[in-house]
Amino acid sequence: MSAELVTLGELLIDFTPCGLSEAGMQLYERNPGGAPANVAAAAARLGLSAAFVGKVGDDLHGRFLRDTLAAEGVDVSGLVVDGETATTLAFVELLPGGERDFSFVRRGCGDTLLQPEELPEALIRGAKVLHLGTLSLTDEPARSAALRAVELAAEAGAAVSCDVNYRAPLWPSEDAFRRACGDLLPRVDLLKVSLEEAALLTDCADPPQAAELLQKRYGIKTVAVTLGARGAWLEGYCPAFPARAADATGAGDCFWAAWIFARLRNRPDPLRFACAAASLCVERRGAIPAMPRLSAVEARLNGVADLAQRRPLR
Repeated sequence: MSAELVTLGELLIDFTPCGLSEAGMQLYERNPGGAPANVAAAAARLGLSAAFVGKVGDDLHGRFLRDTLAAEGVDVSGLVVDGETATTLAFVELLPGGERDFSFVRRGCGDTLLQPEELPEALIRGAKVLHLGTLSLTDEPARSAALRAVELAAEAGAAVSCDVNYRAPLWPSEDAFRRACGDLLPRVDLLKVSLEEAALLTDCADPPQAAELLQKRYGIKTVAVTLGARGAWLEGYCPAFPARAADATGAGDCFWAAWIFARLRNRPDPLRFACAAASLCVERRGAIPAMPRLSAVEARLNGVADLAQRRPLR
């Protein structure tokens, strides 16, 4: 089986706050997530053929995640369900404006243990785009598996896409994060990075300047800098679409999946399309459950066309 987009990396449970119990204790909703898995699900909802490569435990969470991706139409033939490990978990704290803080249960868990020999090489070679994130580089053997997948994709002529995802509790230091990026980013064609993460890598907090620095430093063709509620920069600025933010989990992944979809489908103004998709994602809790379908993105594009014209970043 082949897929236009293959994503690789973490597939996990986001336990998202959803009120208090009668005793006043925090209740959590079990939501499927993990940045590369979010991208695969979002792309599948928009209409791309997508596949996911990774590892989960053979436990109730891992089986739930496998079934969730399969129900979204994502090819899970490259997902390893391992009875010797547990599925990665993340507990999410929602902050004002829909932003989040995370607490992870990840050490020695599923996504960090994917091995190079477990990669579905034919699936990766057959993709138009391979997408992964820098969290795959925090631990071995997942790091070696991720870099091998990049080699396979490049050999086959696929574009390599990367999400620079910095979560401080998962890295020994900022320097370790920068070194890992230095190993991966020179092999990347398409890069999505938040402004905060761009500043970590370039010491520059100006979106166009940071994008240019990343392009020159690592030889990357395309760099998108996401700006949260302000929109995004990619060879120009697109403001965010008006939205009632409930939970920003997965919004950047939705943005990038939509941009890849728009590029592969030759749609006009992929950046604006991606910003419209992300604005829908933030209006619902969770990541994969919040990903919009193509009809919803098109409706938002048509509904606020006058509010989303590009203008200089101020």
